[in-house]
Amino acid sequence: MADHMIPATLIEGDGIGPEITASVVEILTKIGAPLEWDHQAGGLGAIEKFGAPLPQPTLDSIRKTGLALKGPLTTPVGAGFKSVNVTMRQEFGLYANLRPTRTVVPGGRFDKIDLVVVRENIEGLYAAMEHYLPEGDDPKGLAYGAGFNSRRECARIVRFAFDYAVANGRKKVTLVHKANILKIFSGIFLEEGRKIAKEYEGRVAVEERIVDACAMQLVTDPWQYDVIVTTNLFGDILSDLTAGLVGGLGMAPGANIGPNAAIFEAVHGSAPDIAGKGVANPLAMLMAASMMLAHVGRQDLSSRVDSAIDRVIRVDGVRTRDLGGETGTAELTKALLAAI
Repeated sequence: MADHMIPATLIEGDGIGPEITASVVEILTKIGAPLEWDHQAGGLGAIEKFGAPLPQPTLDSIRKTGLALKGPLTTPVGAGFKSVNVTMRQEFGLYANLRPTRTVVPGGRFDKIDLVVVRENIEGLYAAMEHYLPEGDDPKGLAYGAGFNSRRECARIVRFAFDYAVANGRKKVTLVHKANILKIFSGIFLEEGRKIAKEYEGRVAVEERIVDACAMQLVTDPWQYDVIVTTNLFGDILSDLTAGLVGGLGMAPGANIGPNAAIFEAVHGSAPDIAGKGVANPLAMLMAASMMLAHVGRQDLSSRVDSAIDRVIRVDGVRTRDLGGETGTAELTKALLAAI
């Protein structure tokens, strides 16, 4: 297969970001991934250099490439800066958050997990329409929050989930909602979900689940789930819950996808307490890079990365501290390079 170079924005991030990014880039270079990196700043490093956690050159780069891989970024608490992730989603219309969850380290409390959470990324309660209202003598005695769900967006995210299921050989999509109580706000999602599901009859099965029942079942019988699609807040919570089934956020890659851009990331934090110590686990970012390769049509390279991860973790037993081992970042990277 003749490679053509694909421009992509690379944001190494804060804390352990530079270490795990270096590991991932080395591995991608080894397999000949046809990615031409445009290095850009984000997070604390960008604030120091540009005065903003997501500076204009970085936004311009993503707008130009339509593709980005980013490490963990820190948004200072209480410093007046808007969340980097929220800014990216709104700036580029990244309406779909994709969080696959797969067991890599066998033998845990939950084994052979293989499911995907598809989360609507723009609307819902995270639209953050928040206000204080007076109560008695306190002008801020009540906190008021509102959100919105549109039929257009509900239909779009459900269609994304069903298209993903078809493209990846998945058998079932579960619509997760709270329409029994929030009859309008959550009901509109369920209504649109049912409409879209009918278009996939005979190809992908559909079921419905109230969100609290779904949360319970994910820790009692997670194997019944395949693809879960839901609104913003529910998806945020459930995707972290599912990450917990396979060892935590250190094993959780994610993608934020829109019509004109796709941003792939390690969803864990920047872990400043272990930055520079050479012990960080690069696997979440490497898995995100694997998702990115599949997204640009290089499933062959994505499969090589996934196979190397399985070999090193399952067969060779090379694991970082967060996975119960003693291996550092450089040693794990070396083992992955050898496996590839």
